[in-house]
Amino acid sequence: MTNGSAARPAQPSPAELLQRVRAVREAVASDGGALYRSWRPRIGHRPFRLSALNFAHYLALRHFDLRDLQVQLMPYGLSSLGRLEARVLANLDAVAGALAAMVGEAGPDFARPRAFFRGDRLLSAASRALLGTPRNKARQVRIMVTMARSHAENAATVQELVAAGTEVFRINCAHDGPEDWRAMVNAVRTASRKARRRSVIVMDLGGPKCRIGKVREGRDGGRLRRGDAFLLTDGRKVQSDLLQATCTPPIIVPRLKMGEPVFLDDGRLGGVIEEAHGQAVLVRVRYAPENGGKIKAAQGVNFPASDLGLPALTETDRTHLDTVAELADVVGYSFVQSADDVVLLQNELAARRPRDWHKLGLIAKIETPLGVHHLPEIIVQAASRQPFGVMIARGDLAVEIGFERLAEMQEELLWLCEAAQVPVVWATQVLESLVKHGLPTRGDMTDAAMAARAECVMLNKGPHAAEAVALLDRLLSRMAEHQTKKTSRLRALKSW
Repeated sequence: MTNGSAARPAQPSPAELLQRVRAVREAVASDGGALYRSWRPRIGHRPFRLSALNFAHYLALRHFDLRDLQVQLMPYGLSSLGRLEARVLANLDAVAGALAAMVGEAGPDFARPRAFFRGDRLLSAASRALLGTPRNKARQVRIMVTMARSHAENAATVQELVAAGTEVFRINCAHDGPEDWRAMVNAVRTASRKARRRSVIVMDLGGPKCRIGKVREGRDGGRLRRGDAFLLTDGRKVQSDLLQATCTPPIIVPRLKMGEPVFLDDGRLGGVIEEAHGQAVLVRVRYAPENGGKIKAAQGVNFPASDLGLPALTETDRTHLDTVAELADVVGYSFVQSADDVVLLQNELAARRPRDWHKLGLIAKIETPLGVHHLPEIIVQAASRQPFGVMIARGDLAVEIGFERLAEMQEELLWLCEAAQVPVVWATQVLESLVKHGLPTRGDMTDAAMAARAECVMLNKGPHAAEAVALLDRLLSRMAEHQTKKTSRLRALKSW
């Protein structure tokens, strides 16, 4: 015992560490190789083949708990296992080779630098194929902006966004209609031609998003506080003095059960179902702002513990796909929860563009626990057929998995996607205060800086969007001098 703390376990020798690293490497190569062979028959997109092999090795590696090994390697200057996402076997071989040299043994041949950093090049190529080339060479992170209908009528605003550094424009097909979307696309194409740049058009399908329809205030008005109750109905009026809110689609209401949680408006209001009567459920409020919260039409509703049985592709989405497949460079797919959901969309795209549907990019929005759980098979199914990326949809994801787990989960998603060499879009309320009100908060700036580890950052629409793009362009350029993904670049510091 020293200074009241337990003594550290004895430090393993290089020979002991070499034995363990070799054992891990052998297991990873074996288990990862078997997993890759099960995927190989369906990988038609050639650029993904090498990436899929590395991804399989990474999934095999993360079945091990290597925390103690990481610490034990540090005194020998060999703690780089924590940065091996893009090069699993090459990194294990490099560590084993260094340990072998320490004990005078012949180790594996070190990979040449070009082969060692191949994963980084594959990720860069996949990002270019999906999201285009960054306008500013000082940063590798693209900037995506959500369009509003007003952009179709105001060419100057779109030109400002292009000039400020926007590479990707997003159209949310849950709003407006085909003619509006066509006008938005024309505005972007025109502005891009004038600036002699290519802009990527992402069109997001609305998906099976549950929302509030009509609201009928109860005896206590429309503001709800902790302990209050309200009714969530399928549209039929219930004889009650409580506030009543219609849930759309209405078919989910009979599927809700007692004890299941309900969250509204991105988690600002939440409660638990106390009674379920088929056409309506009674929800007791447990989470609300201090001065209460209001239920309003069009607010999103989340049921994180309920089996709603909703298809990822709705009939409305299928109708919209006729326009999306014609106009978009990339299709945004909401509430993807399984590889079967991906197959469903790919079949629909093939029916509309049989000759070249595989050239259309696809971005899967991960926003539910099932989507997280099935992410490896989602990645393999999608990236095996077309350019593919993942959007971390942090708004719904935070509500679905719990706010306290969001930071941890977005890290895991970043790691998995880097291992698969799949680009990531960091989304939901980035620089929201600046975009909406013209002044960022301290938290906004920190969050935006953290987004530099993704391949694209998405901003919402707002009156100060161009100003936010310009700020983000500068911030991401500075962050690129300090860090690439998880790796610090150790630029000389000049702050003191």
